[in-house]
Amino acid sequence: MAFGKKKQAPLDPVALAEQQRILEQQETQSAFQKGITALRDFIAPSSLEFSSSYFQIGTRFARTFYVYGYPRQIYTGWLSGMINLDEVMDMTLYVYPVESQVVLENLRKKVGQLEAGIQIDAEKGKVRDPGKEAAVMDAEEMRDKLQVGEERFFRLGFYFTIYGNSMDELEFVTHKVESMLGQQLVYSKPASAQQEQGLNSVLPQFVDQLQIRRNVNTGALSTTFPFTSADLTDDHGILYGINMHNSGLVIFDRFSLENGNSVVFAKSGAGKSFAVKLEILRSLMMGVEVFVLDPENEYQRMAEAVGGAYVKLSLGSPTRINPFELPKVIDAEEADNALRSNLITLHGLLRLMMGGAQSQMLGSNAQVAPALSPVEEADLDAALIETYAKAGITNDPLTHMSTPPTIADLYETLLHAGGTGPQLAQRLRKYTTGTFAGIFSQQSNIDINNPFAVFNIRDLEDELRPVAMYIVLNFIWNKTKVDKRKRILVIDEAWQFMKYEDSASFIFSLAKRARKYALGITTISQDVEDFIESRMGRAIVANASMQLLLKQSPSAIDKLADVFKLTSEEKKRLSQFPVGQGLFFAGQNHVHIQVIASPSETQLITTNPTEVKAIEQQGQIPLNQPSSGTF
Repeated sequence: MAFGKKKQAPLDPVALAEQQRILEQQETQSAFQKGITALRDFIAPSSLEFSSSYFQIGTRFARTFYVYGYPRQIYTGWLSGMINLDEVMDMTLYVYPVESQVVLENLRKKVGQLEAGIQIDAEKGKVRDPGKEAAVMDAEEMRDKLQVGEERFFRLGFYFTIYGNSMDELEFVTHKVESMLGQQLVYSKPASAQQEQGLNSVLPQFVDQLQIRRNVNTGALSTTFPFTSADLTDDHGILYGINMHNSGLVIFDRFSLENGNSVVFAKSGAGKSFAVKLEILRSLMMGVEVFVLDPENEYQRMAEAVGGAYVKLSLGSPTRINPFELPKVIDAEEADNALRSNLITLHGLLRLMMGGAQSQMLGSNAQVAPALSPVEEADLDAALIETYAKAGITNDPLTHMSTPPTIADLYETLLHAGGTGPQLAQRLRKYTTGTFAGIFSQQSNIDINNPFAVFNIRDLEDELRPVAMYIVLNFIWNKTKVDKRKRILVIDEAWQFMKYEDSASFIFSLAKRARKYALGITTISQDVEDFIESRMGRAIVANASMQLLLKQSPSAIDKLADVFKLTSEEKKRLSQFPVGQGLFFAGQNHVHIQVIASPSETQLITTNPTEVKAIEQQGQIPLNQPSSGTF
């Protein structure tokens, strides 16, 4: 058999021409495409080079990390430190839901393994392992919550990429971020030999190429919510302190809220008076007038330094305040009700005076009899109206310019009245001709025309102190109604005032009506438990749009947590805050704040005995002591 070569048929000239045309068309199309610039050409880096522990993108260096370890308990907002870090950083969270039934089965097996391990260790006489016991408790708790649908289970992947202009800067940022996470017992590692996969995982394209995940429940997952950093920086207002969440400034105008009221709670020595004094100084610079009711003589040095009025109330003082004096209101509606309003206020005051100022401690449920019986109340009301009438003052606003009566005039009216009048006069006599005569039984001799006024009641007898506080507050309230402008009324050590039902009701009434007159009331107390357990105390807190909670005693934390709806982490911190740090609430926002003063401000407001002594002796604070946050 012979084999020959197969001859190839010659190509058709037409087919050759067509093939040539197609090739030329492809080359033309290719050349055209090279000249087109797509969107990715604009956003793509000039170069991308990967190494085992970092990668270089253009002229910058970058490194991708993954988080592999978390503490047993983690608090809400733990990511805020990284989010607010002043570094360029990309973060990505991958959340994968897991079927509860699968988790329950795995937990059942895991609990069995752990309990068997604990039993074997016990049989061998080994020392118990607290880690295993804690793991069993956590697993059992998780099983219970999963079974009733209270919790769900997820797989969490957390990756982030940091950048630097050089390797040295990249190493510095790496140390900074790892240290921040390590302080919270959150551990991370660079994606060694997987930097490209790490970059792809961090980019916003939902491609998890690292697949390094951690089991978490609903509660733990909620703590990773990234947008928890509150910012209380405003264009207007005063500086209250440093936002410890993001190192920003807490600049706020309390009068921009629903009302200008504020409450400050802290244990003794935690810095509540320091914080309020700092607010006073800075508010005065913004043109806000301030009145202070000072029961412990803490504001005298500051008042003298800024040229304020300092009014000392005591039995030996020449100062006189007449509680029967009517406000010189301009508003027609207020003028018509001026006498009636003052009569209601006098009823509360006289109950304190004649009823022996029966104390109704706020935390008690005991029923305390009223200071005056209904018959005595009626006789007193008639006597008050008659006393004003004898002075020529009626409901007609035109008569309100007459010289007002005094307690001595009321005493004479009661003494010659029928019914229970003589008995009431006898109970009132110590304020007219007795031990407490003079201070509140004569015409007023003070006229406060100063943007800063301090009323000192420290040297008054304990029995007279609530009466004095009541009268001073009414005096300030009357002055406020005459001229509406931004004012702050500071009631320091308000727990002394809140012990009595009538005085507590008076403060509550001021808190409700203050907004109408551009008045903001600041209530300060260290006796937190009695304050917030009272119906009036809780109402005063509810009518305060701004609150400051500094370090608290452990016994008060549960009650505060209930009133202010604190998280478990906030409760824990509230007893551990250093002096000058606390929780600052403004409307719906609240932040962790550090109250800081300048050296000049600290010299005016500090009550630290060492600093006060140095100021008195040398005129300045020692340089070896901090000048901010020292209380």
